[in-house]
Formats: sequence, structure tokens, C-alpha cells
Amino acid sequence: MAASFRTLCSSVLKNSNKHFSTTCGVRAGEKWRKEHGLSRSGTEYGPLTDLPDWSFADGRPAPPMKGQLRRKQEREVLARRIVMLSTEMDRGIEAWKEKQEEAKRMEEHKKSLLLKPKGKLLIKKS
Repeated sequence: MAASFRTLCSSVLKNSNKHFSTTCGVRAGEKWRKEHGLSRSGTEYGPLTDLPDWSFADGRPAPPMKGQLRRKQEREVLARRIVMLSTEMDRGIEAWKEKQEEAKRMEEHKKSLLLKPKGKLLIKKS
């Protein structure tokens, strides 16, 4: 089935004088926007996407649009995840520091249990 569809498409395109491209389109200005600290496209974030399209004549703000609510929820989820991962990293660092201190205490305890020099060896060291 797929092979017959492919041959049909190729035969139609061969007989057509119009060109058919299968490459993906280049996003115009994406490199420039990234270099200047902007979003990849003009519709990801910014005043045109974040601010309401209209407001009431008496100055009241318009109710939020579905896209605005969705983006707000996505940002909240991302912020919660960042806070959770940050606290997890802090706890991990604290546990690592405690483990290092415990290892240091154990090493000092082992050194204190070693035999002490006596007699002439004690005098030579000091």
C-alpha cells in the first residue's frame, strides 16, 4: 500500500512542472534573536503573547485567554519543579558534607587509638 502510494506521488511530481521540497523551512531570524537574548520565535513569550489583546473602555482588564492561562500554568509547574530540584540539591549537598565530616571524625578517632610513642621517641619528637 505504502509503496503504491509512493510510486503514485513520485509519478505525479515527475509530470508536474512545480517543485516539491521535503526540507524543513529555516526559521527566519532565529539566530539573531538568540544572540540578542530573545525567544527563538516571536510567539514564544513577550508582550505580544503575554499581555491581553484588548481591555474594556473603562480600564478593566480583559479576561485571560486560554493560551495565557495555559502558559501561566506551564510556568507555575516549571517553577515548582525548579524549587523542588533546588531543595533536593541542597539536601544532597548537606548530606555529602555530613558524610565528609563523619569520615574525618572517624579518621581522627582511629589516629587517637594508635599507640603513642614513649621514652626517648617522645623526647625526640618534641
